Amino acid sequence: MPRRSATMLASLLTLIALLFTALLIIPVPYAEMSPGPTYNTLGKDHKGMRVLEISGRKTYPTSGNLNMTTVRVTGPEYKMNLFEAVYGWIADDRIVVPHDTLYPDDKTPEQVSQESAEEFSQSQEAAKVAALRYLKIPVRSHVVVGTVFKDSPAQGRLHAGDVIKEVDGTAVKGPEDVGKLVTRHKPGQKVVFTVVPADKARQAEKRGTEPRETKQVTITTGKAPAEKGHAAKGAGAKDRAVVGIQAATDYTFPFSMNIRLADVGGPSAGLMFSLGLVDKLTPGKLTGGKFIAGTGTIEEDGQVGPIGGIAMKMIAARGKGAEYFLTPKDNCAEAAKHVPGGLTLVKVDTLKDAAHAVEKIGKGDAAGLPSCAKS
Repeated sequence: MPRRSATMLASLLTLIALLFTALLIIPVPYAEMSPGPTYNTLGKDHKGMRVLEISGRKTYPTSGNLNMTTVRVTGPEYKMNLFEAVYGWIADDRIVVPHDTLYPDDKTPEQVSQESAEEFSQSQEAAKVAALRYLKIPVRSHVVVGTVFKDSPAQGRLHAGDVIKEVDGTAVKGPEDVGKLVTRHKPGQKVVFTVVPADKARQAEKRGTEPRETKQVTITTGKAPAEKGHAAKGAGAKDRAVVGIQAATDYTFPFSMNIRLADVGGPSAGLMFSLGLVDKLTPGKLTGGKFIAGTGTIEEDGQVGPIGGIAMKMIAARGKGAEYFLTPKDNCAEAAKHVPGGLTLVKVDTLKDAAHAVEKIGKGDAAGLPSCAKS
């Protein structure tokens, strides 16, 4: 080979090696989503623990699958390189998204993780309430102190879990009532809370009775902090009185329901948890032995909400053997564009819709169920 040709070839090979090295070492501001594990809410998790455990109430045998689905994401500290990003863009079983879509710059990785864990916990409680209300089993609710903010007037005076009965002698029926009653005051004025202390409330719950041992707590209101980036709206809005708590709704269940699933976050398993509870608490095998998967948030009233990563969740479900996929109405158009072969989408808007669909599938009568169409 002539010396000039050999030199050119060597240079070309060196350039290719440099470009390939650059692909491997140059970080890009992206993260990756891929199909994650799925778990049968009627069965056990990867540690051999039952996902749903019910005690104090008669349960019934189940069969088949009601699988909740997950998405696997790269961690907040992971630095994706250019080669991985390009591969993710062209692969069918991965989605590449801007890093700050999953991990916003204004939140630490710990805050993102904590929020995900809280959403998962809240979805579990909502799933229990929705299932019992669907089955017309009474559920008692209370307005409680959900959060006490640091350095607020309420710190040390009220505590998370305190049951709020009255504010200034007016009965509290919902969390929104607390803010309305407090803001009748001006900053610096006193407001009186009638509460059942959290420890007394827990004792009453164990006894299965209503918490009644109340005490009055007087708090001097403070001024609401200015919202960052927003001007005060309306006359006097900047002088709105606050005590520094976030009210929430807590529920007392007539029997014990535990949802055990480690290393999972976010709210999207709510629907499948509710369906699992419904199946276990009612006679007959709801699925008829069929493999059904799905996703969707759940509200206490049974409303099903949309989720993220629908394409990856469908791939995960089909990979495990699912034949039907319960799809939130607002995810239907997107899901229909990416549905894997052999998977039938069933559109649902409420827990009632979903339970009806599962029953129909279980009986082999799924032909008339609402499906998802491309937009």
